[in-house]
Amino acid sequence: MTDKTVDLDKRRGMAAQKATDLRRLLSEVEANEKTLRLRQDDLEAHLVAAPAATWPEVAEKARYVLSLYAATLTAADTRRQKLVAAVLEDFERLAR
Repeated sequence: MTDKTVDLDKRRGMAAQKATDLRRLLSEVEANEKTLRLRQDDLEAHLVAAPAATWPEVAEKARYVLSLYAATLTAADTRRQKLVAAVLEDFERLAR
């Protein structure tokens, strides 16, 4: 036996290395998506748990819901994209 480790990636062909890198990246993306979904579920549970006590809290909830809505808009729906952007800018301006 030896204490030296063998880097198997270097022994693979270029196509096999790319396939391995792709599998690793995909696995990492899936893990990140799962973590994001869990954090998003926690956030939404927190937002729903109690009514807002102040106008800034209402604005934060509305900002979140609008960002979810904006993510569903198509690129061709520029009118609604501009409307969402204008409302978010209003929230920012009025929060100052």
